[in-house]
Amino acid sequence: MRLSDCSLAELGRLIRSREVSAAELTEHYLERIERIDPKVRAYISVLEAEARRKAAEADRILAAGGGAGPLTGIPAALKDNICLEGAATTCASRMLENFYPPYSATAAEKLLRAGAVVLGKLNMDEFAMGSSTEHSAFFPTHNPWDTDRVPGGSSGGAAAAVAAGLAPYAIGSDTGGSIRQPASFCGVVGMKPTYGAVSRYGLVAFASSLDQIGPLTRTVADNALVLEAIAGYDPRDSTSVPDAPAGYAHGLENGVRGLKIGLPKEFFTSGLAPGVEKAVRDSVRRLEALGAETGECSLPHMDYALAAYYLIATAECSSNLARYDGVRYGLRAPARDMIGMFRASRSAGFGPEVKRRVMLGTYVLSSGYYDAYYLRAQKVRTLIREDYERVFAEYDVILSPTAPTAAYRLGEISDPLTMYMGDIYTIPVNLAGLPGISLPAGLTDGLPVGVQLIGRHFEEALLYRAAYALEQSGVFTARPALAEAE
Repeated sequence: MRLSDCSLAELGRLIRSREVSAAELTEHYLERIERIDPKVRAYISVLEAEARRKAAEADRILAAGGGAGPLTGIPAALKDNICLEGAATTCASRMLENFYPPYSATAAEKLLRAGAVVLGKLNMDEFAMGSSTEHSAFFPTHNPWDTDRVPGGSSGGAAAAVAAGLAPYAIGSDTGGSIRQPASFCGVVGMKPTYGAVSRYGLVAFASSLDQIGPLTRTVADNALVLEAIAGYDPRDSTSVPDAPAGYAHGLENGVRGLKIGLPKEFFTSGLAPGVEKAVRDSVRRLEALGAETGECSLPHMDYALAAYYLIATAECSSNLARYDGVRYGLRAPARDMIGMFRASRSAGFGPEVKRRVMLGTYVLSSGYYDAYYLRAQKVRTLIREDYERVFAEYDVILSPTAPTAAYRLGEISDPLTMYMGDIYTIPVNLAGLPGISLPAGLTDGLPVGVQLIGRHFEEALLYRAAYALEQSGVFTARPALAEAE
């Protein structure tokens, strides 16, 4: 078996038994990146020297009989909006093209303390604003299943890297589906944890009340293992929750017998592609065969979720990106006066999608419009959260499609509103601050389909348990041809 086919548990065993060194494993992935990534373009930067240094350090710890953990010596990759000290953190934007943070994000720090070897930084939609990774200022990323198609976004580089065997796992961020939707398009597992479960310190902010860091992996067990490493309270993040439950990998094999799973009727409508619906319905039948109980439920305010999200997210985006003015951070364009410098710097530094969202957010926060738009959207957000609470009074887990379609072709969608509709099943989860996981449910026309499981706040362990049962039922075992390349 190729090293890139191994699970994290298998890689950990190989390293701890000294059958494979961390240096050998790192070289394996660096070689694959050099050979395969030109077809995928998942990486913005590859940190070869630093990765080799960390791998050698892990081998010294192992040789000395030190405290090796489950991730010691195993390579990882980070979405390029997660700060890593000394490594360029660009957010796939010209605005931050030359930004080298003087500190690391808490999630990155935790991985490094766990002995992880960071291979590089991954491509994304600029400032995490997009659903296809076509909005990167540098280049689009290609889906490993079909390089003429998008990998999803905004964590498209992360999903594509894991799917193509260019990293054993990756860390992304999810504001309205940016982990789960690319996981669906690329046939991998992606978890958006409960808001506050993973520190956002060192994550370049898009929409602060919605952003959350989470893992993308090949398997459910791998995903739980990585979340255990990065989750936990952080006093540097005021939204981090103390005493949140841990032990995400425990109880994976307890099965779903007696579990009550709700199927929201609003998520199975005419906008759902037939091949996607079939794969999701097949997943429902598999869970029923394993002993789960299913029933139709209703989330009546879901029709308003997309509009509420794009008011709240753009308002917070406008506020967060105000700091990129050519003085405090980022690109500074030459101009004859201060106002001209602000205008020129933001015009040259931001791409069209970022400008579109900044302008919309500035408008909805402006005098005379705040109550009509932003405040009303926050009230809808409360109604959506209450919808979920009512369903969870009866059901343990909610099941839905992750995205209404499989991956579409690069350049196929030019209308922003059409692209925004691709997040219709994931956005409500962020508005409510709930955990959601996407895992592969099958293929349609040779492309992966994802199924989404949603849980109560801090019930990630239950989601992993249900997802693991579905995964182990044999629902999906395929891999893209690029992943099979020697």
